[in-house]
Amino acid sequence: MVTQGRLVLAATPLGEIGDASPRLREALGSAEIVAAEDTRRTRSLADALGVEIRGRVVSFYDHVESARVPVLLEEIAAGRTVLLVTDAGMPSVSDPGFRLVAACAERDLPVTCLPGPSAVTTALALSALPVDRFCFDGFAPRKSGRRKEWLGTLVSERRACVFFEAPHRLAECLADAVEVLGGDRRAAVCRELTKTYEEVVRGTLAELAEWAADGVRGEITVVLEGASPTVAEPEDLVAQVEERAAAGLRLKEASAEIAEIAGVSRRELYDAVLAARRAATE
Repeated sequence: MVTQGRLVLAATPLGEIGDASPRLREALGSAEIVAAEDTRRTRSLADALGVEIRGRVVSFYDHVESARVPVLLEEIAAGRTVLLVTDAGMPSVSDPGFRLVAACAERDLPVTCLPGPSAVTTALALSALPVDRFCFDGFAPRKSGRRKEWLGTLVSERRACVFFEAPHRLAECLADAVEVLGGDRRAAVCRELTKTYEEVVRGTLAELAEWAADGVRGEITVVLEGASPTVAEPEDLVAQVEERAAAGLRLKEASAEIAEIAGVSRRELYDAVLAARRAATE
């Protein structure tokens, strides 16, 4: 009888080798297959940890992920342990891994995770911003037009937003953020987290854009403060209610939904919609 294997996701150090967990060390030495985003970096990591990788090492980066998934699924189904590691941080979080995890879940194959370093949570903790509620948006769009559209979705976002940015695009990204979100919104730019030249620069978007204008190096994670609550008037929300009503919601349901989001009275908003409809027919 074949014993079912499993997929093991393992977080790897962002830079400080001492952040590697004992469980990561054990898994690197015992897994039958190690699927690595960069095989050379994974072997270097193992050497630094004093671990001998006894299993087969295969590449698992963006361009080969789809082709590797069926093969690794069969290995797991055949009873082997597949360890998935990326270059730094947690697999599947803006790194390869999602497709393999989803495929394992679909076939009811065991998946477990060895928790550890993450640039997302590390930056949030260091930001000195309110981050009890946050969203993660991966990498900011590369093109300015797309980036401004994305920033537009954050204008009224009450949660803190954490995202990655390439160092050579940071200045442009922050300048766009000033234009779309205003210069007074607070943020933190976290550079080279856990590494020798770790730096966290906090301030308003205007201050950070000026700081970044001369160029920045290293791995960048940005934490953006959530939008301040604003008091909306029911009359200003009528169009949003009508959009939801046109999409199929009952008027009372649409009014209740928008009222909850905006923090206004359901009854007052419902009455405002009815008044606007009456005015339109007069």
